[in-house]
Amino acid sequence: MKIALYNRDRNDGIEAVKRQLREKGATLVCYQEDFSSAEDLPSDTDLFLSLGGDGTFLQSLTFVRDRGIPVAGINFGHLGFLTTARADDAEWIDALLSGRYTVEERSLLRVTCSALPESFYPFALNEVSLHRRGTSMLQVSVRIDGRELPTYWADGLVVATPTGSTAYNLSVGGPVVMPTSTVMVIAPIAPHNLNVRPLVVPMDAAVELCFRSRGNAALLTLDNRSFEIPSGTTVSLARGRYGLRYVSLYHDNFIHALQTKLFWGEDRRNANR
Repeated sequence: MKIALYNRDRNDGIEAVKRQLREKGATLVCYQEDFSSAEDLPSDTDLFLSLGGDGTFLQSLTFVRDRGIPVAGINFGHLGFLTTARADDAEWIDALLSGRYTVEERSLLRVTCSALPESFYPFALNEVSLHRRGTSMLQVSVRIDGRELPTYWADGLVVATPTGSTAYNLSVGGPVVMPTSTVMVIAPIAPHNLNVRPLVVPMDAAVELCFRSRGNAALLTLDNRSFEIPSGTTVSLARGRYGLRYVSLYHDNFIHALQTKLFWGEDRRNANR
């Protein structure tokens, strides 16, 4: 198996991973220090291995792009919701090399915008979010398949994929969505009109955002990558023509991740029972 390794922070644990992979017969075709663009990833790569936290995993998308290479995340960070194993778990290397994993197709969002920088990768795995730049709130108009919603007066807006429902979307009050669902969530950030709520729409819907603000600019963020857009700019969102192939180890499941990583349903009153 030919494996590309990507990490953003160096530590002794990552060097140990490299050594163990080689000892068990894996061929390492590319390392973190070799990546400067997507073209640096060899075309015959069998697996892309993200070593770090969720931020590192999200950055992996910008290298894999439309190549269909499965991406596995090994958690060297804190929460690691997108990762499928912890670095100190001794079994994950054997599981990967022996094929004891499943691959899920995760939907992406594609952004079309006149202010998009030329070299900016226009796809997001978790969410696309619009943020105010200064103290002035945003007046955000949203169209879904050409039909206009009531205007959002807010600090911003999050449009999340099912994968991203447990990220920024969750922190602003959006719903948790099963990751293989074919929907997206539109959720306001600190809305000033309290009678608006997060909205679930089909993943194949065409969504358009346009904002006005006295601040004259806002920040558009795709996962953990951002650029500034001027007031009046229209941002079009659609389901990507391809997805990300997400590796899940040990027959892990989404509900188990909610319980162990987000402590869903935990009640301290029952801790001593």
